[in-house]
Amino acid sequence: MTVVKAAAVQISPVLYSRDGTIEKIVAKIAELGDRGVQFATFPETIVPYYPYFTFLQAPYELGKEHLRLLDQAVTIPSVATDAIADAARSAGVVVSIGVNERDGGTLYNTQLLFDADGTLLQRRRKLTPTYHEKILWGQGDASGLQVVDSAVGRIGQLACWEHYNPLFRYALIADGEQIHSAMWPGSFGGPLFAKQTEIAVRNHALESGSFVVNATGWLDADQQAQIVTDTGGPIGPISAGSFTAIVSPHGELLAEPIVSGEGDVIADLDFSLIDQRKAKMDARGHYGRPELLSLRIDRSPASYTHDIITEEANHVHI
Repeated sequence: MTVVKAAAVQISPVLYSRDGTIEKIVAKIAELGDRGVQFATFPETIVPYYPYFTFLQAPYELGKEHLRLLDQAVTIPSVATDAIADAARSAGVVVSIGVNERDGGTLYNTQLLFDADGTLLQRRRKLTPTYHEKILWGQGDASGLQVVDSAVGRIGQLACWEHYNPLFRYALIADGEQIHSAMWPGSFGGPLFAKQTEIAVRNHALESGSFVVNATGWLDADQQAQIVTDTGGPIGPISAGSFTAIVSPHGELLAEPIVSGEGDVIADLDFSLIDQRKAKMDARGHYGRPELLSLRIDRSPASYTHDIITEEANHVHI
């Protein structure tokens, strides 16, 4: 019987600082390792911080904040990703974490998955940035829309409102995920957003028959005030909306969720519960009808350049 000790981490960034936030994340990974945690999920784009300013400013006002985030974003590989990898390896923890990834002049909402030996197992970009996020982030491709094997089991990752798209989620369900890493910005959207987050992650646990480890971010009062000052926007949209929790394959909360402040939810993931759930309803097995309904996925990495190999080039002359 497999049992994995998991943590969903609700944490604040060091606002406007990639290096400061990385230092804080590294310390947290070490702490979790000391507590026996084997798998940890951190919030969406926690490094260096979620772009709350995109919701508080008109698009034509975004220049200064956009450029500041571009400057502090993460390139892959880099000193920042090496620090997370080293922390994961030292602590023996599999780490799922959200970053703002810089690729040239474009930013992406990217989820990174590091194995317990520090290996970067997956780098996936959010497929469709949501509403105001389209101002800032580029679109990802489906090369990362798949489950990967890790030291603690088969893990799938999605960010925020990707959980509202049934086809995105079914791609991971069909791939046999055992642990689903879900991450959201937190401190956003108010109490209704927190309730919607709870519904989304509990529903995915039920449909997938997997454990969902769900992490949201948190802004303290000083950080909220700073963002309001810098953007000239209202404080309302960034004053609540966090819901950090771990959900069983039966849709049950395995520990008390966190809705405010920093902290972590820790629970044991007993994989026998996956079998119990799927014996009754397995969406990728006996409860599916692939001859009637199926999902086509193009997992080819998107690229602006393609090498064309001609038949002549492939011909071997003897």
